[in-house]
Amino acid sequence: MLIYLDNSATSFPKPEAVYRAVDSAFRDCGANPGRGGHRMSLDASRLVFSARETIADFFSIADASRLIFTSGATEAINTALFGLLNPGDHVVTTAMEHNSVLRPLRVLEKSGVSLSIVDADASGSVSASSIAAACTDATRMVVMTHCSNVTGTLMPIETVGEFCRGKNLLFLVDAAQTAGHIPIDVDALGVDLLALPGHKGLFAPPGIGCLYVREGVPLRPLIHGGTGGQSEQDEMPLQMPERFESGTLNTPGIAGLKAGIEFITEVGLNAIMAHEQQLVDLLVRGLNSIDGVTVYGKAGSGHHGGAVSFTCQNRDPSEIGFILDQDYDIMVRVGLHCAPGAHRMIGTFPAGTVRVSPGYFTTIDQIELLIQAVHKISLGQNRF
Repeated sequence: MLIYLDNSATSFPKPEAVYRAVDSAFRDCGANPGRGGHRMSLDASRLVFSARETIADFFSIADASRLIFTSGATEAINTALFGLLNPGDHVVTTAMEHNSVLRPLRVLEKSGVSLSIVDADASGSVSASSIAAACTDATRMVVMTHCSNVTGTLMPIETVGEFCRGKNLLFLVDAAQTAGHIPIDVDALGVDLLALPGHKGLFAPPGIGCLYVREGVPLRPLIHGGTGGQSEQDEMPLQMPERFESGTLNTPGIAGLKAGIEFITEVGLNAIMAHEQQLVDLLVRGLNSIDGVTVYGKAGSGHHGGAVSFTCQNRDPSEIGFILDQDYDIMVRVGLHCAPGAHRMIGTFPAGTVRVSPGYFTTIDQIELLIQAVHKISLGQNRF
């Protein structure tokens, strides 16, 4: 039996309703939404409209038109950064960010945007006071992850959001590791822009995500092209969300995202959160009980998301991952996890860590098998 523990990268398996929704969208709703007046195109448009409303309601977004469909969180983040920042602007971010944040910021830095990167402590935690101290009169935006994809450390976005509102700063949050795992209310958290991937905690297939843009944020389109309406104009339309949705939308992906959120709503986000936290707590306790194993991140379930990183004395993380896969049929992720700065903060650069990320469909028995396997590997015993 294969044990999949890489849900921080992509959730697997998906709820059965997601598979059915994607299949139905291919078979029954295969036309281009917003690109025709015939019944199949209209059906696709209705599906997209309904999905947008479902997603908006899930994240407490009052106006669903403020949600832009993207290919994922990376495109959403790039759209926000390149669509708002100008030469002379100052941006504050953290050393715990994924490369989907840091790489576009480095490109913008070359064009005249100045950048401050706030360090984390050894647990991967970044203080709100450090972020506030890094802001200057030239600061236009604060960008940060809601939860580290390396250590699972939750970040103080509510406090940072309140600070940004008070200083009239744009606040962009990368919710890749929390959407579908932890309640997110954009207004309560003071979020101006929220980047969402579908394929992780929201159970959608790869290739679909969203960017929420608060009303009044003067975002420029990243991609220009056909929108299905106002085709006589040479420039992109002004209205949302069409201004930011050039080209053919990923209707099957959108259908899967809608079904994933409906599944979460049916099960209950609090129930999902409680189950996943039980697994994480069991995992952390079990790994900490093994001699030679170091677990990274902030202790305590109230400070921890779904990713748990560890190393084993005198064993390379890549070796451990290979043995878990080949000898124990357990799939984890190893290395730097596209977040080299985070590993520098916790002292695991350049080899990285072994990252274990359970999900809603992970069982207690599977976590216990992983712990047993790591214990045996730590002793040099590579097989059950």
